[in-house]
Amino acid sequence: MARRWLDYKTGAWVQWCPGCGDFGILNSIYGALAELDIDPTNLVVVGGIGCSSRSVYYIKGNNVHTIHGRAIPIASGIKLANPELTVIVTGGDGDLLGIGGGHFTALGRRNIDIAIFIYDNAVYGLTKGQAGPTLPLWARTKALAYPNIQGSVNPLLLAFAAGYTFIARGYAYHVNQLKGLVKAAIQHKGSAVVDILQPCPTYNDFMTQEWYEKRIYYLNEEDPTWDPVIRSPEDMKVKAPRILEKMLETGDRIPLGIFFQDLTKDTMEERLEKAMPGYLRTPPAKRPIDVKGRITLHPFKIFKDKLLET
Repeated sequence: MARRWLDYKTGAWVQWCPGCGDFGILNSIYGALAELDIDPTNLVVVGGIGCSSRSVYYIKGNNVHTIHGRAIPIASGIKLANPELTVIVTGGDGDLLGIGGGHFTALGRRNIDIAIFIYDNAVYGLTKGQAGPTLPLWARTKALAYPNIQGSVNPLLLAFAAGYTFIARGYAYHVNQLKGLVKAAIQHKGSAVVDILQPCPTYNDFMTQEWYEKRIYYLNEEDPTWDPVIRSPEDMKVKAPRILEKMLETGDRIPLGIFFQDLTKDTMEERLEKAMPGYLRTPPAKRPIDVKGRITLHPFKIFKDKLLET
């Protein structure tokens, strides 16, 4: 029997403020997992520090609550140790693009088959509303003594430059549309990111629900011919300018949907298989550590020997 979204709900008390966009994101993830019928025993949810990363307690799976900014490297290690697992990362814009920014870009280079969900409210909600990496220049929320004097990070452009092969943006209060984006990101083979815009009713009194609803629109609804899928090098040359134009669009018009999906690149797992034949058949997590007390697995020696061959 197909699973329902309730099958992924734990018994943990959800500790978010009333009206928080995290609720919509969580329900979207529940719905996507149910429609994909993913076995919770093969699911791993990795979070860092922040309101968003509490999701690891609310989604049934083999979950890890890591330290600030380090969710992506932990998730990468888990996925490379056992490529058969479905691995997703939940984190805020501060966690993933601030202190974790280096790991965010590294994942794009590696193209590991992991889906990243950025709970993007432009503030550090857990630590009382300081300016996050995506807060616009000169914006002033109620927690700030002065307007923000730092420029904002564009997660879509950063992901594109880093090499992510799936890039999308959603909105937390549009649960059904967001569910589709979450589902597509998990299904994609390679590094996927969904930047999820969300109001923070407690600390961000600037980017409110009303503020977002006046600006957001969906790419495929405005242009039914919108096709962000790259199937060849020629596709990239033709489509990249239009894709970048939409990624740069901010202010009074904020596009949502899938911006980019590259089907031409190997994943890191596929690259490892080429470098070490048999990796996918017997990845590290499936190899015996010892036989009758004799250690047979020396992962560092394996990688060292391969490096010496190149």
